[in-house]
Amino acid sequence: MSGAALGLEIVFVFFLALFLLHRYGDFKKQHRLVIVGTLLAWYLCFLIVFILPLDVSTTIYNRCKHAAANSSPPENSNITGIYAAATPVPSQYPCFMPWSYIPDGIMPIFWRVVYWTSQFLTWILLPFMQSYARSGGFSITGKIKTALIENAIYYGTYLLIFGAFLIYVAVNPHLHLEWNQLQTIGIAAANTWGLFLLVLLLGYGLVEIPRSYWNGAKRGYLLMKTYFKAAKLMTEKADAEETLEDVMEEVRKVNESIKYNHPLRKCVDTILKKCPTEYQEKMGRNMDDYEDFDEKHNTYPSEKSLVKLHKQVIYSVQRHRRTQVQWRILLEQAFYLEDVAKNETSATRQFVHTFQSPEPENKFIQYFYNPTVEWYWECLLRPWFYRILAMVLSVFSVIVVWSECTFFSTTPVLSLFAVFIQLAEKTYNYIYIEIACFLSIFFLSICVYSTVFRIRVFNYYYLASHHQTDAYSLLFSGMLFCRLTPPLCLNFLGLTHMDSSISHQNTQPTAYTSIMGSMKVLSFIADGFYIYYPMLVVILCIATYFSLGTRCLNLLGFQQFMGDNDMTSDLVDEGKELIRREKRKRQRQEEGENRRREWKERYGHSREDSTRNRNVHVDSKESSLSDLSTTRSSKYTRANNRTERDRIELLQDVEPLDFNAETFTDDPLESKSERYQPGGRYLSMSQTGIFDDV
Repeated sequence: MSGAALGLEIVFVFFLALFLLHRYGDFKKQHRLVIVGTLLAWYLCFLIVFILPLDVSTTIYNRCKHAAANSSPPENSNITGIYAAATPVPSQYPCFMPWSYIPDGIMPIFWRVVYWTSQFLTWILLPFMQSYARSGGFSITGKIKTALIENAIYYGTYLLIFGAFLIYVAVNPHLHLEWNQLQTIGIAAANTWGLFLLVLLLGYGLVEIPRSYWNGAKRGYLLMKTYFKAAKLMTEKADAEETLEDVMEEVRKVNESIKYNHPLRKCVDTILKKCPTEYQEKMGRNMDDYEDFDEKHNTYPSEKSLVKLHKQVIYSVQRHRRTQVQWRILLEQAFYLEDVAKNETSATRQFVHTFQSPEPENKFIQYFYNPTVEWYWECLLRPWFYRILAMVLSVFSVIVVWSECTFFSTTPVLSLFAVFIQLAEKTYNYIYIEIACFLSIFFLSICVYSTVFRIRVFNYYYLASHHQTDAYSLLFSGMLFCRLTPPLCLNFLGLTHMDSSISHQNTQPTAYTSIMGSMKVLSFIADGFYIYYPMLVVILCIATYFSLGTRCLNLLGFQQFMGDNDMTSDLVDEGKELIRREKRKRQRQEEGENRRREWKERYGHSREDSTRNRNVHVDSKESSLSDLSTTRSSKYTRANNRTERDRIELLQDVEPLDFNAETFTDDPLESKSERYQPGGRYLSMSQTGIFDDV
């Protein structure tokens, strides 16, 4: 099993990152470089979270071997703290290899590749790709040029800071820094920036995640919140449609002014390809390609203005598509929640849907998740499950807050994470160590990453599910993950006292900590910022509990869902009316489809049989008429052969036309207009053929 656990987790994490990216991104429409860059960033960050527990268990095993080989009995040693806990009597606690043991030399190389690749992505490549994706240039060279200009200030700031620091080190005679120390300073600067943002996101997630599950168990809460979202989304949807109309009007003017032989016509064609299909058809019908661009002395847009218009088209089309998809999904959620509210008082305990799902369900799922099981889950079990889950998550949140405020204390050990790990370390229970480490770091990651998925910075950063996230937001999320994950893991190692710079013990560090380097080079960061700044999570949790951020956003004009607010009540009523209107519209559509289906099932077969009988009857008459005409033609002169032959051909070309259910419409005007058919034929509504009386 040596290294097998590492290989399995590498494969599993890859498919996990691929699944999440498929949920938020669109593999078919977005650029391949955007997909690959985002996937690599997410994959490396998730990999650090999943592999770190294996590093902890391997480090504890190595400490056990070192203690068994070099240490004396505990009563004759002066070692205290964690290292004393890691120095048991070999005869009492033999050192056995954990099932997930990773051989020496693999983890340092692995962490070095993962860490520096993620840092290269977050500080250099992904910012450049962001500007490249948002650029409206028509060529690769133009997009690269735009991206370099936009990132010049971004990169120049870091170079200026780093250059000033090097000058300060060179001038000061008391400072002698080597390459390893400069590397450690760079890592410390990146982790400090990440820790600053990490505490903000962690303080929000520790309170909001348990509260969201607790509120989800309340009857009617999710439905009211869905009504609120519907009102806000309708406003955004109308704004997106209006913006798209304005941009398409600009495109139409440009399309009419720049003709086929203009030098910028290729740029206009590129813009037209990004427009929706209906707008492309309208603009294509109004083209007058026979006019030369120099026949009229008009003012033509420049290439720079076309680049700006191209950028606006990409943004407006993507936003319009996203709001349309989100509106349809929100309608389905609202209809389902209304069904849950109606079925709660059902005496039959059978879940009844107002609208059937447009997609056919899997037979396996439909067999086990039948209407009875669905009723018990939705109306009876799920509220209690959410309450229990909310209480468990609340306990985890309290443990995290307590440990963040006390992890610097080593004698006595007050951090609960460190207590749990040390208890398992005394007996070398590696399974328990890995499970405890994984649950702890997984909960911290959920609190941080879920906040990254939830937050929205106007329309510039927004992770929308169902393949509706734009390239800029995907790349920005990859940048955030790469900057937040390394300080998150260092903070976790500090909570468990596995970081020697926090525990101040002379113990063997983990491979991840050795890659980060010793923070003693910057003592004010190692002994000050890293220890005392995480205590601010208490203030942030209190602010989140009393919804201070939500109230401030409401005061600034950004409507947020609050139960004791008049604006929230008005938006809920507005959303309720919108959902009711869409529901009536959906019901009318289904009723019309049902009536047409019943009409076709009731009268379709009888019409087919009667049509088939009439066809046989008319064919027999046509054959008899042709035979009769043939016999008569032999009795007359040669001059009449042409007339008789024309008559026979006329009789043979006649096709029996009758009433067709597929061409029937409820509109009498439309039915009249459709009676004339191409080729000069008219529909007959009679039950007999045209030549039945011949």
